[in-house]
Amino acid sequence: MRLAFCGNDNASAYNISAGVLRNVCFVDALNLVPHVFLLFITFPILFIGWGSQSSKVQIHHNTWLHFPGHNLRWILTFTLLFVHVCEIAEGIVSDTQMKSRHLHLFLPAIMGFVAATVSIVYYHNIETSNFPKLLLALFLYWIMAFVTKTIKLVRYCQDGVPFSQLRFCITGIMVILYGLLMAVEINVIRVRRYVFFMNPQKVKPPEDLQDLGVRFLQPFVNLLSKATYWWMNTLIISAHKKPVDLKAIGKLPIAMRALTNYVCLKEAYEEQKKKVEEQPNRSPSIWLAMYSAFGRPILLSSTFRYLADLLGFAGPLCISGIVQGFQNTTNNTNTTEKVKDPSNSYLSSEEFLRNVYVLAVLLFLALILQRTFLQASYYVTTETGINLRGALLAMIYNKILRLSTSNLSMGEMTLGQINNLVAIETNQLMWFLFLCPNLWAMPVQIIMGVILLYNLLGVSALVGAAVIVLLAPIQYFIATKLAEAQKSTLDYSTERLKKTNEILKGIKLLKLYAWEHIFCTSVEETRMKELTSLKTFALHTSLSIFMNAAIPIAAVLATFVTYAYTNDKPLQPAQAFASLFHILVTPLFLLSTVVRFAVKAIVSVQKLNEFLLSDEIGDDSWRGGDSSVPYESCKKHTGLHTKAINRRQPLRYQLEGYEQPARKQTRPVEIDDVAIKVTNGYFSWGSGLATLSNINIRIPTGQMTMIVGQVGCGKSSLLLAILGEMQTLEGKVHWSNVNETEPSFEASRSRNRYSVAYAAQKPWLLNATVEENIIFGSPFNKQRYKAVTDACSLQPDIDLLPFGDQTEIGERGINLSGGQRQRICVARALYQNTNIVFLDDPFSALDIHLSDHLMQEGILKFLQEDKRTLVLVTHKLQYLPHADWIIAMKDGMVLREGTLKDIQNKDIELYEHWKTLMNRQDQELEKDMEADQTTLERKTLRRAMYPRESKSQLEDEDEEEEEEEDEDDNMSTVMRLRTKMPWKTCWRYLTSGGFFLLFLMIFSKLLKHSVIVAIDYWLATWTSMDNTNEARNADDDKTYHVAVFSILSGAGIVLCLITSLTVEWMGLTAAKNLHHNLLNKIILGPIRFFDMTPLGLILNRFSADTNIIDQHIPPTLESLTRSTLLCLSAIGMISYATPWFLVALVPLGIAFYFIQKYFRVASKDLQELDDSTQLPLLCHFSETAEGLTTIRAFGHEARFKQRMLELTDTNNIAYLFLSAANRWLEVRTDYLGACIVLTAAVTSITEGPNSGFVGLGLLYALTITNYLNWVVRNLADLEVQMGAVKKVHSFLNMESENYEGCLDPSQVPKDWPQEGEIKIENLCVRYENNLKPVLKHVKAYIKPGQKVGICGRTGSGKSSLSLAFFRMVDIFDGRIMIDGIDISKLPLHTLRSRLSIILQDPILFSGSIRFNLDPECKCTDDRLWEALEIAQLKNMVKSLPGGLDAMVTEGGENFSVGQRQLFCLARAFVRKSSILIMDEATASIDMATENILQKVVMTAFADRTVVTIAHRVHTILTADLVIVMKRGNILEYDTPENLLSQEDGIFASFVRADM
Repeated sequence: MRLAFCGNDNASAYNISAGVLRNVCFVDALNLVPHVFLLFITFPILFIGWGSQSSKVQIHHNTWLHFPGHNLRWILTFTLLFVHVCEIAEGIVSDTQMKSRHLHLFLPAIMGFVAATVSIVYYHNIETSNFPKLLLALFLYWIMAFVTKTIKLVRYCQDGVPFSQLRFCITGIMVILYGLLMAVEINVIRVRRYVFFMNPQKVKPPEDLQDLGVRFLQPFVNLLSKATYWWMNTLIISAHKKPVDLKAIGKLPIAMRALTNYVCLKEAYEEQKKKVEEQPNRSPSIWLAMYSAFGRPILLSSTFRYLADLLGFAGPLCISGIVQGFQNTTNNTNTTEKVKDPSNSYLSSEEFLRNVYVLAVLLFLALILQRTFLQASYYVTTETGINLRGALLAMIYNKILRLSTSNLSMGEMTLGQINNLVAIETNQLMWFLFLCPNLWAMPVQIIMGVILLYNLLGVSALVGAAVIVLLAPIQYFIATKLAEAQKSTLDYSTERLKKTNEILKGIKLLKLYAWEHIFCTSVEETRMKELTSLKTFALHTSLSIFMNAAIPIAAVLATFVTYAYTNDKPLQPAQAFASLFHILVTPLFLLSTVVRFAVKAIVSVQKLNEFLLSDEIGDDSWRGGDSSVPYESCKKHTGLHTKAINRRQPLRYQLEGYEQPARKQTRPVEIDDVAIKVTNGYFSWGSGLATLSNINIRIPTGQMTMIVGQVGCGKSSLLLAILGEMQTLEGKVHWSNVNETEPSFEASRSRNRYSVAYAAQKPWLLNATVEENIIFGSPFNKQRYKAVTDACSLQPDIDLLPFGDQTEIGERGINLSGGQRQRICVARALYQNTNIVFLDDPFSALDIHLSDHLMQEGILKFLQEDKRTLVLVTHKLQYLPHADWIIAMKDGMVLREGTLKDIQNKDIELYEHWKTLMNRQDQELEKDMEADQTTLERKTLRRAMYPRESKSQLEDEDEEEEEEEDEDDNMSTVMRLRTKMPWKTCWRYLTSGGFFLLFLMIFSKLLKHSVIVAIDYWLATWTSMDNTNEARNADDDKTYHVAVFSILSGAGIVLCLITSLTVEWMGLTAAKNLHHNLLNKIILGPIRFFDMTPLGLILNRFSADTNIIDQHIPPTLESLTRSTLLCLSAIGMISYATPWFLVALVPLGIAFYFIQKYFRVASKDLQELDDSTQLPLLCHFSETAEGLTTIRAFGHEARFKQRMLELTDTNNIAYLFLSAANRWLEVRTDYLGACIVLTAAVTSITEGPNSGFVGLGLLYALTITNYLNWVVRNLADLEVQMGAVKKVHSFLNMESENYEGCLDPSQVPKDWPQEGEIKIENLCVRYENNLKPVLKHVKAYIKPGQKVGICGRTGSGKSSLSLAFFRMVDIFDGRIMIDGIDISKLPLHTLRSRLSIILQDPILFSGSIRFNLDPECKCTDDRLWEALEIAQLKNMVKSLPGGLDAMVTEGGENFSVGQRQLFCLARAFVRKSSILIMDEATASIDMATENILQKVVMTAFADRTVVTIAHRVHTILTADLVIVMKRGNILEYDTPENLLSQEDGIFASFVRADM
C-alpha cells in the first residue's frame, strides 16, 4: 500500500476546482506550516544556547524569573498537548477505517504536538536566561497557528459538519487555546516592554534567590518542576554521596519563615481580640484567626483535591469500557466491518471512545493527572501546616516570655503543660491542617461513588453501599476509642518517665539505701498499666485495620449475592470490575481519622486559647517588656545631653532613664546613693496573701548590700519582688537611674542601664557551651572572661572537660555537680556589664575555700573595683564585716536595716546572736590550701570524662565504622552501609516477640493474601463463565458460584482479623520484653556507668526509643507487609492473565529499585535531621520556661526570641524537605504505577484470554499505584525506627553490678551490724579495673559507737572510702570487716540495707513525706515523727496540710535546700542502723541549723558508730577519732586533741586555716 498525503483511493483528493480552501487536504497541509516554521526558527537558537551555556556564567539556581502569565502558559500548553494527543488518536482511528493511508489525518497533529513541546522547552530556556526578546518567535508562531486553525474551523462550518463530530470539537478547542496563548504573549510584551517600547522594564530575581543559602526551590521553579519535584533530584542523588546535613538544605524562603507567619497570625488574632472586647464572656477565636491567615492555600489545596477525586472515577469507568469493548470484539469477530467513504471520514465521540486502545491511553493520562493533583494538594497542605506551626510556636514563645512567675510557681501552668503545648498541641493542629481538605473532599467522593455504582449495578449496588455506610460508624467508634487509649497511654508513659527520671537522678542514693527494687517495681507497675492501655490501643488499631480490609470484601459479597438473586441477566465482567468498592472505603476510613483529628484539634485550640489568655507579668514594672513611654515625656527634659543617650538602647530605655533631670555631684547624700528603693511594699505570689509585707528598704549605689536571715524567711522573694516578678499588692519599687559620678559616665554608658545581672538560687544553665553560658550574649572580652573564671575558680573544672570551655553543658550535655553549676551562674552574673548585680545565695553549694576565694576575688575585687551595686543573699555570716549595708529579714518582714556598726549599736541581741554563729574569723586563706568539695566535684568530673572515649563507641559502632571508611575514600563501601537495611536489628526485634508469634504472623499474612486473590479469581471465572456458555443450567450454577464466593469471603474476613491481631500482639510482646530488660539492666548497672553517661542519653532510651518501639514499629511493620504482599499478588495476577506483561515489568522493576534506593538514603538523613532539630527547639522552650526570671532580669528576651525563631526555622526546613522528598517519591512511584497500568492494559487487550481476567488484571494494576509508594515509605520508616531498637540493644550489653554474695541472706544475723565495729584491713580500691587505685592499703580500726571524722584535701580518697563500705567501688585487695563479717561476702542488698548514709546532695522523691522517709513502709508513725523532731522539722511538717502525707513535688522543689538536707538526715535516723556515714552532709545549711545538727548527731547517735566526712574541719573537733587522708593513704590517725598538739601536723594546719 503506497503512502500518500491525501490518500490514494480518492481521485478528487487533489482537485481544487471548488477553490483552494475548499479542499480538506490542502487545509490540513496549510496547518503544517506554522509548526515547521517554529521548529526551523527555534532549533538553531536552542542549539546555540546549549552550546554556549558552559561559557556564560550559569546563574546559581534553576529558574530565575517568571515572566507574566507563567503558570497560565504552562497549563495552556499542557492542555494543548492533550488536545493534540486526542487529534492524533482521532486521526489514526479514522485512518484505520479507510482503504489506504491518509497521512493528512494525523501528520499535522503529530507535528503540532512536537511544536507545542518545543515551544515550552524554548520558553523555559528563555525565561531561565532572562532574554525576552527571543519570545517574538513564539508570538509569531501563535498568530500563524491561530490563523490556520481558524481557517480550518470556518471550512468545517461551511461544510456543515455537525457539532457532534469529534474533529469539529477538537478544532474549535484548538482555536481557543491558540488564541489564549497569543493573549498571554501580548501580555508579556505589555508588562515587560521588551519590544515596541522605548524603556524595557528591568527586573531582578526574587530576594530569596539572590541569597545563595536558600535551597528550597519549590516556590521558584517552573510548573512542571513544581508538579514533579524535579528540583529535588540533585539533593536526593547527592544524599547518596554524602549525608544530607543542615548546610545542604539551606535556609527557609522568607515567606515560610516563622517570623513572617507569626506576624500574619498575630495580626489576625489581635483583630479577633478587638472583636470580642465588647462581649466579656467570649474569648477570641483562634480558628478564625487561622482561617484569615492561612485560608487561601487551604482552599487551593481543596480545589486540587476535588480535581483529583473526580479524576479518580475515570479509572473504573475506563476499565469497565475496556472490558465491555473486549467482550464485544470477542462476540462480534464474525461481522464484517464496513469501510467508510473517505469523503465522510468523521468520527463521532461515542465511536471514538469505544476504541479499546483509546481508553487505555485515557486511563493512563487520567491516572497521571489524578496523581499529580493529589500530590499537589498534599504538598500545599503540608506547607501551610508547617507555616501554621511556625506561627503558633512563635506566639506561644512570646507568651511564655510574658507569663507571670506566680503562674509557674503556683502550678497553674506547669512546665509540663508548656512542653505539651509546644510538642503536642501545635503538632495536632498541624496534622489537622494536613487532613483538612479531606473533610470537604470525602462527602463528594462518597456521593459520586454511590451514583457510579448505581449506574452500573442498579439496586444491588445500594446494598453494598449500605453495608459500607452502616459499618462506618463502627469505624468512627473504634477511632475515638483509639484516641482515648492513646491518651491514657500517654498519661501512663509520662508518669513512668517521671519515675524513671527520678530513679536516674537519685540512682546513687537508691543504690546506697538498697531501694532500687522498690522504685523499680513502682516503674514496672506503671509500665504494666501503660501496657494494658497499649493493649487496648493495639486491639483497636488491629480492629481498625481489620475493618479497613474486611469492609470491601463484605460489600462486594453483599452486592454480588443480591445481584445474582435479583437480576435475570448474568453478571457481566464489565460490571464486576468497575464496581470498585474500595473507592468508597478509603474515604470512609479516612473520614473517621479526620473526624478524630478534628476533635483533637478543637481540644488543642481550647488549651492554646487558655494559655494565650493566662495572666501576664505586670507592665507597670520598670522593665515592662513592650510598654513604651509616651513620647511627650521627652520634651520635658531639656537637659538631655546628647552624648549620654545610648545609641543602641531602645528609646524607651533612654526616656525612662532620664525621668529625673540630671543633677550634679553636690546632691544630698541620702537620695544620691540609693540605687533601688522599696517603699511600703506588700508582695504576693499571686495567691492574694502577702508573702512579703511592709517592706521599706533602700539599696545603696555602688556598694554591697547583704540580705541575711533564716531558711525560708523570704530573702529570695525580696530579690524577685524588686525584679518585678511578684505581684505588687501595694507600695512601689523605685529604681534610680542616675549614674554614680560624672567622670564614669563614659564607662557606664556601655552598660545596659536597665538590666540586672542575676544569679538565682537554683542554678540555671543553657544547653550550650560553658563559654556561652558565662558570656550570655555579651561581647567576648578575653581579659574579663579570664578574670571572671579565675574569681569563680572555674579554670580547673574547665580544664577537666573534654573540650575545655567549648563543652556542651546543660540538660543534654555533661552533668555537672551543683557547685560547678552554681559557679557558672555566678560567673555569668559577674561577666555581664550591668550596674546592678543580684546574687541569690551564691555560696550555698560551695565549700569554704571557694566561698572565700569568690568573696575576695570576685566580689570584693572584681565587683567593687567596677563600682557596681551588689545585693547578696547569704547564710555565711562570716562575711558580714565586708558588707556596706545589711538587711536582716524574718518571716517575710525586714527585721533590721543598716550598716554592721548601726546594728552593733542598736540591736545588741541580734549582733551577739550573729557573733556566736560566726565561729571563725576571717583570715587571709593560706594560698597553698586546696579547695575541698570542689576538688571532689572535679574528681567526679574527671572520672566521668576520661573513660568517655572508650565508652562513646558503645553508642553506635556502625557510625564509627562508616566514618573511618569515609577517610579511606572507599566510597562504595560507605554507600553500601548507608543503603543497606538493618536486617540484623529487624531480626532481633522480631525474635524478641517470641518465635511462635513470629511464625503465626508470617503464616496468617500469606494465607490472608492468598484468600483475597482467590476471591477475585473466583469472581473473574464466574463472570466470564456466564457469557461463554449460556445454555447450561443457570440456577445450580449460580448457587454453586455464590456458595464458594461466600465461603471464600468469610474466610478472608476472619483472616483479616487474625493477621491484624497477631502483628499487634507480637509488637506488644517485643515492646514489653525490651523495656523490661532495659530497665533491669540499667537499674543494676554500676554507679560508674551513670557518672559517664549523660542522663539525657539514658532517658532518651526510655522516652523516645521506647515510644517508637511501643507505638510506631508495629503499625509500620503491618503496613509494610500488607502493601508488599498486595503488590506481589497484583503482579502475580496480571502476569497470570497476560504473561507478556512480565517482559514490560523488567525496566519498570529496575526503575523502581533505583527510586527506592535513592529515596531511602535521603529520607533517612532528612528524618534524622528533623528529629535532631526538633530536640533543641523543645529544649529551648523548656529552658526558657525554667529560666524565665533570669532571662527577664537580664533583659534578654529579644535574643531568646531570635534564637527560638532560628531553631523553629531550622526544624521547619528539615520537615519541609522531608515532606517534599515524600512527594518526590510518590509522584515517581505513581507515574510508575500508571505505566504499569498502561502496559497491563495494552498487553491484555492484544493478548488477553477472556474479558474477566482482563478486568481483574487492570483492577490489580490500579491497586499497585496505591501501594507502591507505601512499600518504599514504610521501608524507609522502618529503617529509621529500627535505630531505636539498635540503641536499646546497645545498652543491653552492659555489665551489671554483682548482687550475689557468697553468704545466703538467711545466714546473716537479723540485727547485724549490732555493735558497729569496723575493721579496715589493707584496703585497696579502684573505680574500674582499667584505672589507678584511689585507696592504697588503708588500715584502720573503729570501735563500736565511736565518732570518727575523716578529713583531707579533695582527691585524697575520703568519699571513695565511704563508698567502699557499700561496695559501690571495686575492692580488689584487702577487706572491710563489720562486726566480724567480711562485707565482700554479703549479698549487696543485705549489706546496703543495713547501713545508712547521708549524701552531700539532698535528694527527695515526689510522693508523700512518709514515702520519702521510709519507702519500704516498715516504720510506725511515732518513729517517723521522732526522726523529724531530731531533724528540727517536726513543727514545719505539722503545719503542712496532711502532715506526714503532705506531698513532696518533684526533686523536693517545694522545700528550700536546707530543709531538704534536714529531710535526708531524718531519713538516715529512721533507718536504725548502728553505723551512720555522713558524706559532707552539712554543706548547704546555714550555721545556726548546722550547730543544732552537730548536737543532735552527738546525742541521738550516742550509741552508734558515726563516720563523718568533713568539709569544715571544725565539725569534727569533737570526734573521738580523726583520720587525715592524702592521695589514698592514711597520714594521721589519732584523737583530735593529740593531733592538735602536733604543731606541724596536717590536721593542725587544717584547723588553723579554718579558724
